Amino acid sequence: MHLRESYVRKTTRTIYVGDVPIGGGSPIAIESMTKTDTHDVRATVREIKKLEKIGCDLVRVAVPDYEAAEALVPIRQKTKMPIIADIHFNYKLALMALEADIDCVRINPGNIGGRENIIRTAEAARRQKVPLRIGVNAGSLEKSLLQKYGAPIPEALVESISKSVSLLEDIGFTDLILSAKASRVPVNIETYRMIANRFRYPLHVGVTEAGPPPAGTIRSAVGIGTLLAEGIGDTIRVSLTAPVEEEIEVGREILKSLFLKESGPMIISCPTCGRCEVDLMRLVRQVEKKLANETQPTVVAIMGCVVNGPGEAREADVGIAVGKGTALIFRKGEIVKKVTPSKAVAALLREMKQVVKRRGKPRRR
Repeated sequence: MHLRESYVRKTTRTIYVGDVPIGGGSPIAIESMTKTDTHDVRATVREIKKLEKIGCDLVRVAVPDYEAAEALVPIRQKTKMPIIADIHFNYKLALMALEADIDCVRINPGNIGGRENIIRTAEAARRQKVPLRIGVNAGSLEKSLLQKYGAPIPEALVESISKSVSLLEDIGFTDLILSAKASRVPVNIETYRMIANRFRYPLHVGVTEAGPPPAGTIRSAVGIGTLLAEGIGDTIRVSLTAPVEEEIEVGREILKSLFLKESGPMIISCPTCGRCEVDLMRLVRQVEKKLANETQPTVVAIMGCVVNGPGEAREADVGIAVGKGTALIFRKGEIVKKVTPSKAVAALLREMKQVVKRRGKPRRR
């Protein structure tokens, strides 16, 4: 049985954001958010194109005022990547975003200004045939819910989501994606569990305000990874105080670690110990650099012990185990060649090319 088969995805509806299917068993999409000033069309478009190039599936753009909403028109004209307009406080900005032919609008029920504004936004989205994302945030819950629960606990976040969903379902609007994020990982996890049990709309998963790496990376991996391992989540965003490239890299590695996305090589390597007789860290960096542009999904092992290396990494497609004066090249735990350590990287790459050649061209989404 393939490892990915052990993760049973929660059944959700399929909602399209542009041409990207979200939910319904579709591949989990990676989202990021531009860090540029949306008023600066050139810089924002440049960042969107960078995100697209490195494998981002969806991009969210902040729309804080009317000038930013107006900037969506030329931004939309200069890129085909699915764009989500992020709206707070003023529902009229959502209406402008929809007129700009944006692919999805995120609204926050905690600050959008009440039920009438949500309905107005939904009616406009219906006319444009565009989905809405109801994005609840622990830091901006409705005051009535904070008074009721005393704090942004999971029950409060879920009630906020439920109120908006009920309101929209009453008017027949069901093109919805849901999210309810908190910066406290346990609150985040429990909130999404409750939402997943209650609704069948696709879920956007993330840990908000995760912070800078490495702490933010770890919080995101724990919060997002736990939910994905339970089958919860249809699209993810890693929210780091870091360049967008790092968000995508972390998101991709979270999915790859659970075998939920096939995207380039996965390198596994031992942490080293007293048996290691080579500079394994340098060796790993060399292989990473050589494989930076490889797109075929493969598992590559780099081990610092010829005694246990092949056995410990027997699930790897190809690998090397390096000891003093010798290096073993292996496939699926079986030794296929012995070389000197100086030739180990070149031999590994040759063996990997053979593995890739036998598999054929890499599959693309």
